[in-house]
Amino acid sequence: MTKEIVHSLVLVFTIVLTFIFPKTNLASYELQITAGLFVILYLAKKIFVPESSQSRLIESVIFTLVILGIINSTGGLSSPFFFLNYFLLFSLSLLLEPIISITTTLTLIIFFLFSLPANQSFSTLLPIISLAFITPFALYLGEEHRKNEKLKVKNEKTKEETFLFLSLLLKNHLKNIKEAIENFVGDHELTSIRKSVSRMEKLIEKFEK
Repeated sequence: MTKEIVHSLVLVFTIVLTFIFPKTNLASYELQITAGLFVILYLAKKIFVPESSQSRLIESVIFTLVILGIINSTGGLSSPFFFLNYFLLFSLSLLLEPIISITTTLTLIIFFLFSLPANQSFSTLLPIISLAFITPFALYLGEEHRKNEKLKVKNEKTKEETFLFLSLLLKNHLKNIKEAIENFVGDHELTSIRKSVSRMEKLIEKFEK
């Protein structure tokens, strides 16, 4: 399975847990569990590389558990903290793959709809509809973030190649100049030095273009 599918499945399972959790006996230990999750997050950042895929996945799972845990334990759709769902979608899109925002939204919409009592008014459904409208923005932000990350990596690679090129270029021609100076006996070596310097200038100018 691809990384996107694995991450999507993990987050879907996480969302399912957050909707089941308030109906269990563990709900009374919500504060302690939340504190434990932050301890796990701290340890994960110490064990894994901060920018690694595993670290970002653990961070995403913990954020999802905490945010949805707060929302579902304070009234679900009627919770005053429902707006945290929007921050969650943007965060997941930045931490993981942009497509995650779509799978997360669909899962949230399905479970929020199932948790609604029958014969609800349209105004009750507005928070759920707002999730669908916010998703394209989260997707776009995630795509732009990924492009910037790729551009950053490309720039770093170009910088390394530039230093390597200039290093090899200068070393090669400086070696020729040094040999010509050490064996200097007349105009022939002077001409050789001038040619080496001229080549260096032309190659550097060509590289800069």
